[in-house]
Amino acid sequence: MKNRLITLVDLGLDSSFDASMTFVQGITSNINAGWNRPVIDVNFVRTRDHETAFSALTTPSSVLHVMAHGDHSEEPSFLSTDGETQVSLTALADWFLDRQWGIASGVVIADGCKTGIGKWQRAIRDCLQDDITYIGTSTVIGWYEATVFCSAFYGALIRNRGRGKSPAEQGWDAAQRAIRAYETLTDARCPYKPVTLTPSRRALRSLAG
Repeated sequence: MKNRLITLVDLGLDSSFDASMTFVQGITSNINAGWNRPVIDVNFVRTRDHETAFSALTTPSSVLHVMAHGDHSEEPSFLSTDGETQVSLTALADWFLDRQWGIASGVVIADGCKTGIGKWQRAIRDCLQDDITYIGTSTVIGWYEATVFCSAFYGALIRNRGRGKSPAEQGWDAAQRAIRAYETLTDARCPYKPVTLTPSRRALRSLAG
């Protein structure tokens, strides 16, 4: 069976995002420990170059996990801490239209503040090639919320090989389990929320060329 691929993209570009991304890389490395061959493959991209970022975001993966500040003051965008790197979903949708391929991951984790609001969800739909499980946040988050949720999510995701379930279905199940674990561990409501998103009409037109 082909390994599941996790693509990690750091667009936050500061020491806090570096620490959080290192934590997630540590989790995925631990999952592979003890096996004769890896059970998951991991791509890791940290960049300020838009073309590289767009290529990473559209790499076919089981899980696309993006860490950045979530900005929606003008349009939904991934933003670096210093404000010098901004990857807008509108620009990604335009890139999709030109090349006829977009986000092709079963699960997308937008690991930033307030990325689960309706404005973000609508913008993501313009960039999709297929149905996905989208995991965004309902409020402002920090490293603590991110690491507690992500450790539970990846632990749940890899607990079995997911036979008979699509990547999106596996991600939905893992997210629900991670939410329950988060709320048990913290006695607080989990800020991460999964939804099923389908490609918008604009995305379908992009695929049709």
